[in-house]
Amino acid sequence: MSETMLSGLLLSAVLIPAAAGIIILAVGNHVHRNVREAVTLLAAFAMATCVFSLVPAVLVGREASLTVMEIADGLTLSFKADSAGMIFACIASSLWVITSFYSIGYMRGHGEKNQTGYFAAFAGCLCGAMGVCFAADLLTFFIFYEILTVSTYPLVVHYRDSKGKYSGRKYLIYTLVSGQLFFAGMVYVYATCGTLAFTPGGFVDFAGSDKMLTLGIFLLMVSAGAVKAGVMPLHSWLPAAMVAPTPVSALLHAVAVVKAGAFCVIRLVCYTFGPEVLRECMGAEVLLWLAGVTVILSSLIAIQKTNLKARLAFSTVGQLSYIVMGVCLLTPAGMTGAMYHMVAHAFLKITLFMCAGAIFVTAHKADITEMRGIGRRMPVTMAAFTAASLGIAGLPFLPGFLSKMTIMEGARQAGQPVFVLILVASALLSLAYLIPVSYIAFAGTKVREEYLAYGPGNRGEASKLMLIPLLAALALAFVMGFFPDFGAHFYTFAKAAASSVYGGGI
Repeated sequence: MSETMLSGLLLSAVLIPAAAGIIILAVGNHVHRNVREAVTLLAAFAMATCVFSLVPAVLVGREASLTVMEIADGLTLSFKADSAGMIFACIASSLWVITSFYSIGYMRGHGEKNQTGYFAAFAGCLCGAMGVCFAADLLTFFIFYEILTVSTYPLVVHYRDSKGKYSGRKYLIYTLVSGQLFFAGMVYVYATCGTLAFTPGGFVDFAGSDKMLTLGIFLLMVSAGAVKAGVMPLHSWLPAAMVAPTPVSALLHAVAVVKAGAFCVIRLVCYTFGPEVLRECMGAEVLLWLAGVTVILSSLIAIQKTNLKARLAFSTVGQLSYIVMGVCLLTPAGMTGAMYHMVAHAFLKITLFMCAGAIFVTAHKADITEMRGIGRRMPVTMAAFTAASLGIAGLPFLPGFLSKMTIMEGARQAGQPVFVLILVASALLSLAYLIPVSYIAFAGTKVREEYLAYGPGNRGEASKLMLIPLLAALALAFVMGFFPDFGAHFYTFAKAAASSVYGGGI
C-alpha cells in the first residue's frame, strides 16, 4: 500500500464520523429514522474499515503520517498512526459498530426523544476520539480533545431535565478548565522546546530548569488526562454523568471519553515528558500514588451503591486508574499492561453497561435491590453480566487477567511491590461489588413476584438489537483472553509501543 493511500485512510478515519454527524443533523428530522440510523451504521463500518486497513502497515513499522497544515514553525495540524494510537483507534472503531446497533435498539425500545441530536453528537465524539488517537503532536491532540469534550455535552444533557443540565455543567467545568490548564502548559513547552511533536521517550528538555517547575508544568498538563480518566479527586463529574442514556454511559466509560483521558496520560508520560524527566522531577510518582489510592477508594465506594449504573461508574474510576498506574510505573511491562488494559476494560465494561441498559429498557429496573430473581426473566443478559464481571476482576483466560498480570510485572520491575498488593486487593473488591448483583439475579432468596412467572420457554430478554451487540462484545473479550492478538494485534501493538519508549521488550 502506497504512502498516499495510507495518508488517505488516516484522514478518512477522522473525517468520516464528522461527515456522518453533519449529515445526520442536516436530514435527521426530515427523513425516516431508518435513514438516520443507516448513516450511523455506514459511517461506523467505513471508519472501522479505514482504521483496520492501517493495521498491517503499522504492524511492520510503517507509520502513516499526514500534515494537514503548518500554522507556524513547529506548530502543525498533523496526524500519525503509531502503535499506541492504533490500539485506541481499533478499540474505538470496533466498539462504535457494536454500540451503534445497541443504540438503535435502546433508543427505539425506550422511545427516546432527541434521537437526531443523539446520533449526531455520538458521531462527533468518535471524530474527536479518532483525532486524539492519531494526533502527531500536542496541538492537534488538544484540538480534538476539546472537540471530544464539546461533542459529549449534548449526550450528557440528553434528557434536558434539571439533573441532566446540572451534570452537563459539572462535566464542562471539569473538562474545559483542565483543558485550558493543558493549553497553558503546552504554550510553555512550545516556548521552551520549539516543538510539540510526540516522540517516543519524550522530547521535553527544560535544561537548567528547576525540578519543581518541571513538576508543576507536568501536573498542569496531566490534569486534563486525570479529569477524563477519573483520577481522584478529579472524578466526581463521571458518576454525575450517569443521568445520560445507557449507550452514552457505555460511550463515556468504554469507548471514547475516559479512554481519551487515559491516552492523554500515556502521551504526556511516554511521548512528551518521557520517563527520565519524570523520574527526576517525581511527576510520575505523584500520579502513581494518586492512581493507587483511586483504585482502592473507588472500589469501596462502588460496594455502597445500589444503583447499578452508579456502581459501574465507580468501577470505571478504579479500572481506569490501572492504566494510569501502569504507565506511571515507568517500566516496559507497566506500559505494556496499561496499553492492553485499555482493550480489556473497553470490551468488558461496555458489556456490563449494555447489560444494565438492557435491564432498564426491558424490565425498567435500575436499582440492584429490585433485581432479585431477574435472572429467571433475563438469563442470557445476566449470564453475560456475570462473565464480564469475572473478567473485570481478572479471571484467567479473559483479557483483564493478562493486562493486570503484566502491570504487576511492571510493579516488580519498578521495585514497587505495594502496587501488586493494590491490584490484588482491587480484584477482590471487584468481586465484592459485582458478583452480588449476579447472586441477587440468580440465587437470591425473596424473588420478586413479577419474576416468578418466568422460566424455561418463557423469557423476557431485551430486543435482539440490544442483546446481540452485548453478546458480541463479550465474545470478543473471551476470544482475546485466549488470543491476545486476535483481530487488531492489540498485545503486539502494546509491546511495540513500550519497546519504542524504553528500547526493549517486557
